[in-house]
Amino acid sequence: MSQLNGAYYGPAIPSQKSYHRPGRGGGCGCCCGCLFSLIFKIILAVIIIVGIAAFLFWLIVRPNVVKVHVTDATLTEFNYTNNTLRYDLALNITVRNPNKRLGIYYDYIEARALYHDARFNSQYPDRFYQGHKTTNVLNPVFKGEHMLALNADQSAEFKKENATGLYEIDVKMYLRVRFKLGVFKTKTLKPKVSCDLRVPFKGTATAFETTKCDWDR
Repeated sequence: MSQLNGAYYGPAIPSQKSYHRPGRGGGCGCCCGCLFSLIFKIILAVIIIVGIAAFLFWLIVRPNVVKVHVTDATLTEFNYTNNTLRYDLALNITVRNPNKRLGIYYDYIEARALYHDARFNSQYPDRFYQGHKTTNVLNPVFKGEHMLALNADQSAEFKKENATGLYEIDVKMYLRVRFKLGVFKTKTLKPKVSCDLRVPFKGTATAFETTKCDWDR
């Protein structure tokens, strides 16, 4: 009976083995993906570390804005005729570093004098280093004459100011500074200081009022 069954059903059919042929470039894609993932993680870690370092630096140092004031201004000449401005303006400018741990290198200072947005002179005070919680004084003197073409509105304003003896003169300082913490120094920064002044002509009854300047980072 067993022989009959074997003949009837026939020989056993062997099971078929499945073979997987790896696609071309599969290994390269996996490696490239891992590489990009690694690079991304490294960049993210660097950004996080730099952010934490910057936050700790701010937390420890707590930098304060430099305080700048024009404490005195003497104007002995300010005459405009034939498109020429003749002037003699002397300023006393105090620069205060309020920080306890930061020193400041003033590598470059340019002070510009402007009348109704028209520049008529520039001065370049000497560079200096400013220690912690110290005050330095700058004494720029703007003297000379300059060709200046005022429009109708500016000329009208000059006549009004000439009648009152009180002139609106702006002083802007363009700086290149570096901050120092211990042995470490920052890269060069370029802040701008703006001082909007109302300067009385010497001999008038009006006295100059100390003016706070804006430090623009």
